[in-house]
Amino acid sequence: MKPSSSLSNDQKLKICHHKAANPSIKQSALANWAMQEFKLSKVPTQGTISNILAKRQQYESMDSTELTSKRQRAVKHPELDNVLANWVLQCQARRVALSGDLIKEKARQFARQLELGERTPEFSNGWLAKFNIRHGFKAQKSYGESGSADLDAIDRNMPTIKEKLQSYSLQDIYNMDETGLFYRMAPDRTIARRQIEGSKKDKTRLTFVFAANADGSHKMEPLIIGHAQRPRAFNRKSGEQLGFYYRSNAQAWMTGLIFREWLQKMDQQMQDANRKVLLLLDNAPSHVVRDLPLTNVQVFLFPANTTSKIQPMDAGIIAAFKRRYRRFQLQDAIDRDEQQKADIYKVDQLIAMKWAKAAWNDISSKTIANCFKRTGLFERETQKNEVGSEEQDIENELEDAINQLPISRPMSVHELINPEEEQQVAHEEISDEDLIKLS
Repeated sequence: MKPSSSLSNDQKLKICHHKAANPSIKQSALANWAMQEFKLSKVPTQGTISNILAKRQQYESMDSTELTSKRQRAVKHPELDNVLANWVLQCQARRVALSGDLIKEKARQFARQLELGERTPEFSNGWLAKFNIRHGFKAQKSYGESGSADLDAIDRNMPTIKEKLQSYSLQDIYNMDETGLFYRMAPDRTIARRQIEGSKKDKTRLTFVFAANADGSHKMEPLIIGHAQRPRAFNRKSGEQLGFYYRSNAQAWMTGLIFREWLQKMDQQMQDANRKVLLLLDNAPSHVVRDLPLTNVQVFLFPANTTSKIQPMDAGIIAAFKRRYRRFQLQDAIDRDEQQKADIYKVDQLIAMKWAKAAWNDISSKTIANCFKRTGLFERETQKNEVGSEEQDIENELEDAINQLPISRPMSVHELINPEEEQQVAHEEISDEDLIKLS
């Protein structure tokens, strides 16, 4: 019989179980084991193995018919499934207690908004059970007032937070945060305002997800979220084929489902590296960790309304990224102006993503470590509140570049790298109307 290159769901589950039985096995070795065990025609890629391991819960929930299939049974209404799952995750982030009946009623409401008509499923208990299994949602419980009380207690006892951090080495403490980027934004107040207001129409905004550890020795690959799965600039290729970790939805926003995929991928990476780490997160609506089967990443959520003071990404790391991105952008604008191009700030999404990747890679470990120290969370280190000389040099370059460009109302460097709207689009709660658009 001719060797196959594809895996059945049962084989994928066996790969997950082999990994569980051999936790120290590397993904490359696991791929070679799978090829020999299942007599495949070629070795599965690292991305394939990573995706299989991240979906272990799904395979374990399948019946015998689904396990023998080489394809997971398609969800009949994926748009409804996605919008409802993101709504549930947002409710969990607000600690809203959800009953099964409430989820079914919300599903009916979304079905009407999506105009499913005769295609509307029967929202039975069986349908609800499959929906919960598919997304790893467990039975909902009421939390009463304990959620806000816990957050208040954390806020009053910051020394407890510091004590928790002390139990981890600096290399095992990570912070992740998102930021928007208007990648064509001109350093001109008048033009920029028009660009920001029109960004939803011309799709010139991206969301970036950054994570790094406290000693700066590991910057994780950034996740980029755009509006289209394959923008014109991609020339029909996928983000992965172009060398990016890329996802998309209609608004280019972080959602609960994308976040959970990202977090499970991080957990898998730490399993492969045999590391136990702490991940610091803010309380953004999409950051819902509940029910995720994490083994190597422990998540700590910052107290509400404190992240601007104690979150390392907000303490200068994202600003360092934007300084470097704007340096690429303004130099390109100067070159285009010298060539007498009509729109000197016009750049396609792929070029913007390449600049962004280079900007992130250019941030030094020293800069990242200093930003973690600046938060005051690490008493073992001396706090440093000044902008480093490297960052100041880049700001000087940006100021010189702005002065070279034909601008009627020039922005300050601070305005250029810290536009308030870029943060708003990354952290706002998504309305039901926008959840429908994201589907």
